[in-house]
Amino acid sequence: MSDILIVDDEKDIRDLISEILEDEGFATRTAANSDECMDAVNAEPPALMILDIWLKDSRMDGIDILKTTKRDNPDVPIIIISGHGNVEIAVAAIKQGAYDFIEKPFNIDQLLVVISRAMETSRLRRENSSLKRREGSVGEMLGESPAFRKLKDQLDKVTKSNGRVMLTGEPGSGKETAARYIHQFSARASAPFVTVNSATIEPERMEDVLFGRESAERGIEKGLLEQAHGGVVYFDEVAEMPLGTQAKILRVLTDQQFLRVGGSDKVRVDLRVISSTTRDLSVEIASGRFRQELYDRLNVVPILVPALVDRREDLPLLAQHFIAQLNETQGLPLRDISEDAASLMQTMSWPGNIRQLRNLVERVLILGEGTDLITAKDLDGDGPAQTEEGRVVLSGQLATLPLREARELFEREYLLTQINRFGGNISRTASFVGMERSALHRKLKSLGVVTSAKAGARIARIEEVSETGVD
Repeated sequence: MSDILIVDDEKDIRDLISEILEDEGFATRTAANSDECMDAVNAEPPALMILDIWLKDSRMDGIDILKTTKRDNPDVPIIIISGHGNVEIAVAAIKQGAYDFIEKPFNIDQLLVVISRAMETSRLRRENSSLKRREGSVGEMLGESPAFRKLKDQLDKVTKSNGRVMLTGEPGSGKETAARYIHQFSARASAPFVTVNSATIEPERMEDVLFGRESAERGIEKGLLEQAHGGVVYFDEVAEMPLGTQAKILRVLTDQQFLRVGGSDKVRVDLRVISSTTRDLSVEIASGRFRQELYDRLNVVPILVPALVDRREDLPLLAQHFIAQLNETQGLPLRDISEDAASLMQTMSWPGNIRQLRNLVERVLILGEGTDLITAKDLDGDGPAQTEEGRVVLSGQLATLPLREARELFEREYLLTQINRFGGNISRTASFVGMERSALHRKLKSLGVVTSAKAGARIARIEEVSETGVD
């Protein structure tokens, strides 16, 4: 959508306008009749159309072309020109969506002014439409942990390309935020970002939602793919897509065109596709629930979005970000996080990932007092159970063990938690727990605790021992 289409049955007029516009730096195409015009529009919608009302040897006149083009491509501004101009024709053209009407013979300077204004108006409308279409905030990526830095490095690389990306990770880990980040910093940033929630669309309505529908009663209803033209379509939970729809999406990815439900004219689209899943698609493929060919098309660049437990170092930073966000959007109080609260957050379980963290922060701000520091006591309901005197309640298993075994179990779990809290950094762990680094290494070895790489960070785990006692 970058050139100007000139439609006139007089070759001299077409060539004259084309030469003038090209001298001004515009790219142009020309059409002598309605068939050539519609073929050109269907092949690639122009940035603007200059259209003669009266076309010899054509199935459609200018008003018919205007109606059809504005129906399928409402963002294309159309300037009507005619040597038989009168008020009635001008009014009819404007009512049907024409940007302006110019009578032949026209002044070239006047035409250039109208073209400039029409294209600027069209650009502003597209930007406004894009802003309205975007759901939620832009892709804000926050973190300092090794796992986060690895993720951001991968995302920064794919923003420079147009390749398809497959995001994997646990529910709530931030896959859509990552997708929006790719869009925000790509060449398509000013174009739409459209989300397809595969898990929430009823299977029988999936094709209507994606491809749109045509009917005599309701005319054309654009689907999500058409709304995303020029931008990014994000297939959230793509494994939930019905098999029949998967086949049609595969065809769209191959041809970049499709038919609306009930329609006969092909709709061309220019899309970048980003998809996500929490499932193991190799299992889905083996069970026949997902098409291998579609997986191969979507999985050009696979990126794992790490779970929150793999980036515990980022928890205080993320929590403070949500506090500022909730203050701005809901007027909740601005509160800082104490060191004990930050430490507790980094040791807690986060099965709901970032979504769970945001919910916790919101609850604490709603139920909290004023603007005081958020302390570990504020998080008691989500941390280890405590008595009123602050004593930790023993779990059933720990309370039944002899002291030596209970102490060893506690030490192992405590050190596992602290190492993971500090992203596998032994020096920082040793400093926090109050041990010499060498002493901590000896203690970890005696407890069978080792570290290994996961999602770009070092993660502590219990060493697996074979039945013979040899690793």
